[in-house]
Amino acid sequence: MSEIFENRIDLSAVEQSIEDLKTEVAKVIVGQDHMVELLISALISKGHVLIEGFPGLAKTLTSKVLARCIQADFKRIQFTPDLMPSDVVGTSVFNFKNSEFDFKAGPIFSNIVLIDEINRAPAKTQASLFEVMEERQVTVDGTTYKMEAPFQIIATQNPIDMEGTYRLPEAQMDRFFYKINVDFPTEANEISILKEHHAGRASNALDDINTIIKKKKIENHHKLLKEIRVEEKLMQYIVQIVQMTRNYRDISIGASPRASINILTGAKSMALIRGRDFIIPDDIHTVLGPVLNHRISLSPERELEGATVQHVINELLKTIEIPR
Repeated sequence: MSEIFENRIDLSAVEQSIEDLKTEVAKVIVGQDHMVELLISALISKGHVLIEGFPGLAKTLTSKVLARCIQADFKRIQFTPDLMPSDVVGTSVFNFKNSEFDFKAGPIFSNIVLIDEINRAPAKTQASLFEVMEERQVTVDGTTYKMEAPFQIIATQNPIDMEGTYRLPEAQMDRFFYKINVDFPTEANEISILKEHHAGRASNALDDINTIIKKKKIENHHKLLKEIRVEEKLMQYIVQIVQMTRNYRDISIGASPRASINILTGAKSMALIRGRDFIIPDDIHTVLGPVLNHRISLSPERELEGATVQHVINELLKTIEIPR
């Protein structure tokens, strides 16, 4: 069996670069290892990420640090109720010198774009992201402008019951590769955060971040996903899980085929960053929650009980045999 699970290609350099990237991020971000790993996975998979959590949980800071580590351009857009679509994608401005309209690019033109509190803007502004998230381009006045690779949107969202928030349209939610729920830090991690601030290292922490991976390397990592082996029984396992969400008693709305594709792609990226050219069930289980968090709806009864999507997924998995 050991020969079956032996790498065909040497991924040790990729694995080491990812480990170095995690270590560099950990200089500033304390106790969010899972979120960091998922952000890297999404970046390699060319996927956008929605992060939900209360203010003050380092969601914005993590995005900045990640951009620094890959020497990528970074822009931040604060979504507010009065934000207009042109404030995001840009607009045409009349040039009196040549009597023509010149396109003034908006902040969406960057490598990593952080959209802070995405659910504080109304639907019209949120709709301005549809094209750029799906096709990595924007069209203004009939002219199409392409995004430079890599391109990733990291959006933060406050819990939907907070004052002044709007629920994101289903079509937009589905365009996010992962939805990551960020919890409060543990007691030990919070003590570490306080020590960093007390020592005065937190104020200039970003200045000490080194470039670990050039942004062009991210594109190479993405191409390596084609080399990741996937046994047919694992594909069947993914499809079984997704189809079960459509018939499970505690789920009112199941996942679409796009969820199956994202689970497969996410599992392949997880295998890659863990130094393997083949996926195993653990890679699938790692990405299941983030892929399905925003794509399935629980039954009213389970919501009243306070159950989470992850909790129901764990119950569902017990009914499906794990491939050996």
